[in-house]
Amino acid sequence: MPVAMAGGSSGGGRVLDCRSFWKAGSYEAPAAPTHGFQDALETGDFDRARVHPKFLHTNATSHKWAFGAIAELLDNAVDEISNGATFIRVDKTINSKDNSPMLLFQDDGGGMDPEGVRRCMSLGFSTKKSKTTIGQYGNGFKTSTMRLGADAIVFTCAIRGSNVTLSIGLLSYTFLRRTMKDDIVVPMLDFKIQDREIVPLVYGSQGDWDSSLKIILDWSPFSSKEELLQQFQDVGSHGTKVAVYNLWMNDDGLLELDFEDDDEDILLRDQGSASGGVTKGQKEIVQQHISHRLRFSLRAYTSILYLKKFDNFQIILRGKPVEQICITDELKFKKAVTYKPQVTHDSQVVSVRVDVGFAKEAPILGIFGMNVYHKNRLIMPFWKVFQEGSSRGRSVVGVLEANFIEPAHDKQDFERTPLFLRLEARLKQIIIDFWKEKCHLIGYQPTDPNLRSQYKATLKDSGGSASHVHHKNSSSRRTGGFSSNLLPETYDDVAAAGFPNNGSHLQSTGQAQQNNMDSEGLDEDLVEIGSSGIFDPNFMEKLSEENLALFSRREELRQRDTQLKQTIEDLERELEETKRKCGQLAAELKVRKNHQHLHHR
Repeated sequence: MPVAMAGGSSGGGRVLDCRSFWKAGSYEAPAAPTHGFQDALETGDFDRARVHPKFLHTNATSHKWAFGAIAELLDNAVDEISNGATFIRVDKTINSKDNSPMLLFQDDGGGMDPEGVRRCMSLGFSTKKSKTTIGQYGNGFKTSTMRLGADAIVFTCAIRGSNVTLSIGLLSYTFLRRTMKDDIVVPMLDFKIQDREIVPLVYGSQGDWDSSLKIILDWSPFSSKEELLQQFQDVGSHGTKVAVYNLWMNDDGLLELDFEDDDEDILLRDQGSASGGVTKGQKEIVQQHISHRLRFSLRAYTSILYLKKFDNFQIILRGKPVEQICITDELKFKKAVTYKPQVTHDSQVVSVRVDVGFAKEAPILGIFGMNVYHKNRLIMPFWKVFQEGSSRGRSVVGVLEANFIEPAHDKQDFERTPLFLRLEARLKQIIIDFWKEKCHLIGYQPTDPNLRSQYKATLKDSGGSASHVHHKNSSSRRTGGFSSNLLPETYDDVAAAGFPNNGSHLQSTGQAQQNNMDSEGLDEDLVEIGSSGIFDPNFMEKLSEENLALFSRREELRQRDTQLKQTIEDLERELEETKRKCGQLAAELKVRKNHQHLHHR
């Protein structure tokens, strides 16, 4: 039985009967005493609305995906950039009471004063109404922490004027369930720095403060007030630390989050199988592509989570900064399209740039989809506007920031409003037009009759001979070079275009399409693509072979690198052992010399 499943009397060992998130809310609430209503009338408590603890779980089910919950907590830190935050650290730590893993989030933002932390712990309260901040509903902290684990404790330090405060809050589903509470109780402690000493800050009665301290010590991973205060040592003068513990498990009794398989990542244990490749080699390439890896690798997901790269802010995952990836930079034959949605009749004109292009792996792999951001935050990664079976749009990838529509509460989708449906229809048209215009550049037969005629004429003039495909940075190709987390470029965009440099017909066709789209509310900014050389009729087959060869070569180099590292470790151990033996021999020799010297005397 996993350690975290075991019972115990200490706070860290007091766990729910069911540790699976999707089953933890299936319980019968205790019936309220019959005299409770009359007591409420007499004490005046009737004016206060109550929220049953079961609502914490019900509310958290808005997050179908654990990474979506983690993204909510990252958003809180990103929103603190305006308050000086320079990092958010995500890591695994250990609950000292039962040795179970905890998920830790720590930032150096402005922190929360006592009033702010109470707002954070309240349901549905938010002061974030800025056009730039991501959070807006006041629900993210509660839903995200409760989706990741049954319990969360917050440590926050803030400077407001000349006042320095430290606050601790406990949101414990385990405590509420095990003590059969019929109301959500969130114990909090506040301190202030006075004469360089940490002293309690009591807003109510001392008895209430002491009661909150006892609950936190009984139900948190910490056993004393001193241990609680030690958590502020690495927070500094301002910032927030959140520890989520009693993490949820899957149906097999294993943690949903896998901390063991990769020391520099956090993985989802129940990951989906890869699709999109026919051969074993192709499937392996798909498994390495970010469109697949983001499903189960937190490092991959966070690398594209924000559209704009941060200037002075880092997401540090398990001790290593996450390298941000701009998906647009990873495309070839790119084109920029301006979409002007009609939001309302009396509103100002909204202009949205849609970057679209082919994935570097095109056409061998059918990786495709639109990446839709909202206020810099990724909402829908690789959204398949077309169904999987459709050949139209194969390998087409797009990026846009849609601030004119509102995301759903879990920030993993958009509400299906008429405005969203019009966006979906327009994106389909953009993909179709892009595919018709440029599919021949990745080896497909041109769909436009005029381009098809030019294509055949080019082949006839060349006698059907195969052309040489020029490579960019050939030395990088030989070593299986990467560009960030995506796979390497397979060939030069210019050389692979396959038409003479004048490109007069391509330009006129593109201009006609541009004029046509303008009349429908689309303004297109075409990216000029030069071309040279002759189109290779066996281009697609050659490209497939080249991609597989590069992948095989890369795997060989990885294995060789692993072997060399192992060899170095073995030699270092052998060297240490040799040094140890030399030390022993030197000591023995010294003893013998001393004995001989005494014997001669």
